[in-house]
Amino acid sequence: MESRIRVIAPLTKDAAGGLVCGQGVLLSGTILLARDAAHARMAIELKKGLALPLDLEGAVLFYAGPTPAPPGRMIGSIGPTTSARMDPYTPLLLRLGVRGMIGKGRRSPEVIEAMRETGAVNFGATGGAAALLARSVRAWGRSVYDDLGADAVRFLEVEDLPLVVTIDSLGNDLYEQGRIKFYNGMNQ
Repeated sequence: MESRIRVIAPLTKDAAGGLVCGQGVLLSGTILLARDAAHARMAIELKKGLALPLDLEGAVLFYAGPTPAPPGRMIGSIGPTTSARMDPYTPLLLRLGVRGMIGKGRRSPEVIEAMRETGAVNFGATGGAAALLARSVRAWGRSVYDDLGADAVRFLEVEDLPLVVTIDSLGNDLYEQGRIKFYNGMNQ
């Protein structure tokens, strides 16, 4: 098995810039769970000129909503949500300091360009392994936008969350590379 590099969140620009498309990582530190409704709320507040109730500098956003915790556990499963659902809001949040995103699936050309401009990275988490991903959660911290229920922004402390860099800060895209490799292999 390939070795994974350890990465600490929040991410610095240098740390994000050192990650390479296709590289396995074990992420530790504070991350934010945030899905569609939370992204929309942040965008609305920013357009109104309001200050956000959280600091996004260096933030890693995990596009997930937890399931209820089973007995004896602090959190239920946390499977990745389709990243493209956040694409309408992502360039704005990247420009406010978001340095990393965790989800599944491809990103729009606009998001990839904003990632290049801001030095951000996109991580992939394995869909279908939500219970395994939850095992990396060490603490369940505060939350904002609690009225959004499962879509509230929640602060998590994670240790060795297994991820893959799907798009690096240069815009190299693992999904595109895989597609090209697949079709080139079919033509041989």
